[in-house]
Amino acid sequence: MPSFESNGVEIAYETSGDGPAILLIHGFASNGGVNWQFPGWVDLLAKAGLRVITMDNRGHGRSTKFHDPAAYRLELMAEDARGLLDHLGVATAIVMGYSMGARIAAWLAISHPARVSKAILGGMAGNISGGLTGGEEVAAALEVESLDAVQGAVPRSFRAFAEQTRSDLKALAACIRTSRRKISLEDLARIACPVLVVIGDGDDIAGPMEPVLAAIPGARGVILPNRNHMNAVGDRVFKEAVLAFIR
Repeated sequence: MPSFESNGVEIAYETSGDGPAILLIHGFASNGGVNWQFPGWVDLLAKAGLRVITMDNRGHGRSTKFHDPAAYRLELMAEDARGLLDHLGVATAIVMGYSMGARIAAWLAISHPARVSKAILGGMAGNISGGLTGGEEVAAALEVESLDAVQGAVPRSFRAFAEQTRSDLKALAACIRTSRRKISLEDLARIACPVLVVIGDGDDIAGPMEPVLAAIPGARGVILPNRNHMNAVGDRVFKEAVLAFIR
């Protein structure tokens, strides 16, 4: 798996296919393979005629791990994504993020509007303006000795997922504890490219759709039936909506 150096941080990435570029940014405790390769997104988008770029965010997958929350500020993670586009010689890309990756994608579109031709925000809506509710409980769940000691559905789900992805649990705890930049409604209004927002109807992490659609000029929204935050990623309706949006 190739990598590049982003301000001293090794960021692992992969590319597939040819054509206009689409950068996929994964969610918390995941990685490029789990979030995008395994659910079929990479093959789907490559067959649609796109150059598909996946990356492992800092603290995740094969990229550099830090145990200091300051290393996971939103601006730094968005600059890793911009740096990858620079490294690959990509002037402008479609950018799709899921959950934490949607916050990174949104900030990339806000801070570097010329680099993002379209943005797809999955698994994140009204709560894009803050961190995960109960973040400290999730961090604590990542630090205890075993899953058996974790109480609460959300902390247990994140701990179980982090174990499945063989993540560095201390790095993830630091990541979720970082001081989140608030993406205000005024910030979202600065996004100039077309935006698609996709969440499951049972997603209790994403927040409400309406404030984001109202804030971003011309943004479109799709609600996935019978899907929650954890099982929406590979949804057929999600994929169909993204292909239609790209076309």
